[in-house]
Amino acid sequence: MSDEPDAEGNRLGRRVRRYAQVSGAVGGVALREAGRRLIGGAVDNAQMAGEMRRILGGLKGPLMKVAQMLATIPEAVPEEFAKELATLQANAPPMGWPFVRRRMSAELGPDWLGRFAEFGHEAVGAASLGQVHRATGHDGAALAVKLQYPDMLSAIEADLKQLKLLLSLHKRMDGVIDTSEIYDEVAARLREELDYGREAAHMRLYHTVLGDQAGIRVPQPVMDLSSRRLLTMTWLDGTPILDWKSAAPEVRNHLGATLFRAWWLPFTRIAVIHGDPHLGNYTVRAGGEGINLLDYGCVRIFPPRFVAGVVDLYRALETGDEARAVHAYETWGFKNLSQELIDTLNIWARFIYGPLLDDRVRSIADGISPAKYGRKEMALVHGRLKALGPIRPPREFVFMDRAAIGLGAVFLHLDAQQNWYRLFNDALADFSVDRIGPAQAAALAAAGVPPG
Repeated sequence: MSDEPDAEGNRLGRRVRRYAQVSGAVGGVALREAGRRLIGGAVDNAQMAGEMRRILGGLKGPLMKVAQMLATIPEAVPEEFAKELATLQANAPPMGWPFVRRRMSAELGPDWLGRFAEFGHEAVGAASLGQVHRATGHDGAALAVKLQYPDMLSAIEADLKQLKLLLSLHKRMDGVIDTSEIYDEVAARLREELDYGREAAHMRLYHTVLGDQAGIRVPQPVMDLSSRRLLTMTWLDGTPILDWKSAAPEVRNHLGATLFRAWWLPFTRIAVIHGDPHLGNYTVRAGGEGINLLDYGCVRIFPPRFVAGVVDLYRALETGDEARAVHAYETWGFKNLSQELIDTLNIWARFIYGPLLDDRVRSIADGISPAKYGRKEMALVHGRLKALGPIRPPREFVFMDRAAIGLGAVFLHLDAQQNWYRLFNDALADFSVDRIGPAQAAALAAAGVPPG
């Protein structure tokens, strides 16, 4: 097993080549936008956004994943950009068998094929950072083998430089959000995704915290067939969640409740969220009896105080306690809180928390067209922030908001009907700020999650 950090590290030559490739593409858009401004021309956000989507879709790799992330973070980029970037697909053409042989040999040794009873030559899935093959262990267990593409660290470091350029474009066009902490957070999570040892630990963590939930399955890592750039895990049979959009209402409602618990219970128990809301990360078991929760590269671990802020703001909105709402925002690290800014932040908070405050069975959108859901609130918040000046969302807030919106999108696709208020309060039943810190420390240590 090859775990040497320098075997395929952040090599300067590859980083320079990737930087030139990406900066030539992204920088061209920036120069054209600047030229239009110099001659007094109007900026066409829709045209620029379409051009950026075509460029990033062709480049693949980490920057495409970053673009997908930005599309789900409210106000990180203009609406036109969010729509275009959201269409980027996670599926990319897989690399061929010569790459597979090289990667497997480098990670498990030249006799790697003998470590499996069977190993599929064709990838069953491919994304921006790696691809997955199906295999069978000598014990007959069905396995999924995830191989990281070559030179991803070099590509990520080069692409992160271009992320700053993308965010600066937005700042010049419509800078109501100071994106500096958004950049820091996205960069940290993207670098973590390259460490498959960390991802294996995240799997063990989720298996423990959700072990009492019969409807939720988590794959198990096979550590003697894994390394930093190779992750072998148990294969979980299932079908894409979008295949269940036309299922009977009771099945869709059951899936909605199961997904809700899969996301909120780790948060309220040990301050952890599954931070990648991509629909491909959920599959449904036969008969709709439960879900498989997949891909643990983007897991966000919060300090207990952050979860306390989430609960405080919820209770503040529930009871009209403005002082508690202010305390929640301060706990998260929002600065310069004027009354106008608090009122503006509460508009978005009431939208996010809305279904959780309503003690009745309902859909997430509650009769609003999914295409229009949240648009009114976002436009109102955007207009107020433009008048108030730029706001800097704390970095811990970035993936919480993004993941909550992504989860809501899954509920919208399923048209699931639930009493979300009761589901949320059930998840809070054992919540205690004093308890969550020790519980998190014990769970992270038991799973072997590395610090940082």
